[in-house]
Amino acid sequence: MKYPKEYLDEIKNRLKVSTVVSKTVSLKKRGKEFVGLSPFKNEKTPSFTVNDEKEFFHCFATSEHGNIFDFVMKTQNLKFGEAVKYLAQLAGMQPYMFSKQDEEREKKWNEYKSIFSNYVDFYHNKLLKNEDCSIARDYLKNRSLSKDEVKKFKIGYIEKNPNFFEKLKKDHSEKILVETGLFYLDEKKKTYVERFRGRLIFPINNISGQPIALGGRIIENLDYLAKYINSPETNFFKKGSNLYNLDLARKLSNKIDHIYLVEGYMDVVGLSKNGIDNVVANLGTSLTDKQILTLNQFFDDIIICFDGDESGYKAAVRAAENSIKELKPEKQISFLFLPDKEDPDSYVNKNGKDNFVDFTKQSKLSIHQFIFSHYKKQTKNNPSSMAIFEKKLREIANTIKDDFIKKYVLEYFLEKIAQLTPHSNQNNKRFYTKTTKSLESTKKYFQESQSLTGVELKEFSLLYLVINKLDLLQANIHLIENIKLFTEINKKIFEMIIEKLKSGLHITIQDLGLDIQLTEKINKFAPIKHILKNQSDDDQKIIELLEDISRDLMNYDLEFRIQELESKFSVDMSETTFNELKELKKKQNLN
Repeated sequence: MKYPKEYLDEIKNRLKVSTVVSKTVSLKKRGKEFVGLSPFKNEKTPSFTVNDEKEFFHCFATSEHGNIFDFVMKTQNLKFGEAVKYLAQLAGMQPYMFSKQDEEREKKWNEYKSIFSNYVDFYHNKLLKNEDCSIARDYLKNRSLSKDEVKKFKIGYIEKNPNFFEKLKKDHSEKILVETGLFYLDEKKKTYVERFRGRLIFPINNISGQPIALGGRIIENLDYLAKYINSPETNFFKKGSNLYNLDLARKLSNKIDHIYLVEGYMDVVGLSKNGIDNVVANLGTSLTDKQILTLNQFFDDIIICFDGDESGYKAAVRAAENSIKELKPEKQISFLFLPDKEDPDSYVNKNGKDNFVDFTKQSKLSIHQFIFSHYKKQTKNNPSSMAIFEKKLREIANTIKDDFIKKYVLEYFLEKIAQLTPHSNQNNKRFYTKTTKSLESTKKYFQESQSLTGVELKEFSLLYLVINKLDLLQANIHLIENIKLFTEINKKIFEMIIEKLKSGLHITIQDLGLDIQLTEKINKFAPIKHILKNQSDDDQKIIELLEDISRDLMNYDLEFRIQELESKFSVDMSETTFNELKELKKKQNLN
């Protein structure tokens, strides 16, 4: 008998590929991957890679490829059932005991999937083709949603007096139809009613893309009806374990390191329509540990963006306190607060994608900053209030599971409190030091630097070096003319500088005509400026620094091309893609 898919998925959710593989292979982190010596062949140069996001290992020396079950079977010479038992134990799960109940559950699961698939397809096609749905199509048009969005998210519409129950009853029992949550019995009329009648429906898919529940929105202003309703929990759908659009958003994790978490289905659809696809929504409940852990499997930064009203703010506070306990050193949880009376859908439709992305960079707050700010607003300037304030922050910090994060979050809280109460803390130097910058300027610098990527900072170092050593680099133009930059504005500036240096004329900084704000930004954030202070007169050292930057930027390029080919290879598994990937990996090892 087959193991239930949910049981196998639970093992995979609990165990990263790197966790399993590292018990056999010594792995080193490189970018978003891990590398090591192949367990299938004796070698001196690592050709074995592990990618946790895509949940596979690949050996370039032997072409072995697969998931955690494949790895255990191949390295320990186990059958599939034995591998499942081994991994279940490693994941802290009970061994799966097959029984008649399991057979019945598997049968029900397949029937459940079939009902939902037929239901979603029927009402989706009806919305697209049936004139009776003109009221829903007009509503979508007024929300600026086209047929493309309707098809992408398989949105449907159920009229006020549907009769699909009778059609489904020909192939399924009344009992199983009610258990799906799509229908309920009207006790007075003794008839079965469709729960989502008179509503647009948004299919909630599992991580494999199969519909397992629905969200429904009314399209008329009726005060006696809830604007949104969700499927009730069933044997196969738990609200706290699922996220809307995760099946599509997770596929972007090899290109994008952050994910927006919003409140509503229309927020997801609206952001997607404007080119922001790395977005999911929770399902009308408080954010759960399971949802955070699931997102952490795919993304490094979760940006929680709820509505810009009082209820959205309260939901954000609950989300912060629930999710901070799952914070990890390599992960971030941030909060983005929109202007009052705005939600992500309305904001992006008014202002566009670029504005929304810029607003994110400038305005997002890390989770510990938000929690401190929230409770500080409730504090009065008296000993009792400050004591309650500190006690609350200590309690929140102590819920964090990772000991390192717990330590530094607690220290952050205590340092901030010490700044608020300098007299009572003058004998306690442990948790704070005198700062040379004002709190506001420090906060501004921190927020600005947080918005810069690693590659932008590396490009700033290159531009800083070139601008400050024009004569040296004009004489050694061959060292810089082929360096590739990635950020559009930096790329244009660099190309312009190269062109001027190639002219052969003596060039000064003034001749470059650089934008003052950009120059200030480069001078402010270029990491290399601290090194150059001590080596500004040593041309050989400067050339070596330039070579280091050039090598790092080349590796960024290789990393990006490798990720693209890995995504392609995981789909087509072609020999051509494999050979291209192998060559790029060789270049990366040489660098």
